Amino acid sequence: MELHQEIKTLAAQLGAILTDKCLWITSAESCTGGGVSYALTDTPGSSAYIDRAFVTYSNQAKQDLLNVNSSTLTQYGAVSEQTVQEMALGAIKAANADIAIAISGIAGPGGASKDKPVGLVWFGLQINGKALTFKRVFTGDRAQVRMQAIVFSLKTIISEIK
Repeated sequence: MELHQEIKTLAAQLGAILTDKCLWITSAESCTGGGVSYALTDTPGSSAYIDRAFVTYSNQAKQDLLNVNSSTLTQYGAVSEQTVQEMALGAIKAANADIAIAISGIAGPGGASKDKPVGLVWFGLQINGKALTFKRVFTGDRAQVRMQAIVFSLKTIISEIK
């Protein structure tokens, strides 16, 4: 299945589950630039489960909109388990949602370091007080890394709420 179609299919599947369970979702996205929220809102009827989402590309936006601590960003960096945990918690509180997915990564082609290669993406998930984090290293160019991160986000949320 082509990646774009897979995203549409997963978003529709997730939307049906959220509607059925009467759950609200939000996203806090950095490297995906709003791709998860775009996928969710591309599905008709999405206003039944998504009210708002956050694109927090800069560190300042993460602090201002999601209450990520500056000390977390200084100590661990934007692409870290600690940062996505705080992003997800900040998003779920700011959106008054049941579920929040936070995504921060290095899509490339630049921005990598020895410890944080291109393709590294951290995910933070909050579901009714339960916090989970996931780390993946995707391959491909910038667009491919971003698309894979969106697919992973949607699949992970579906898996965790089923």
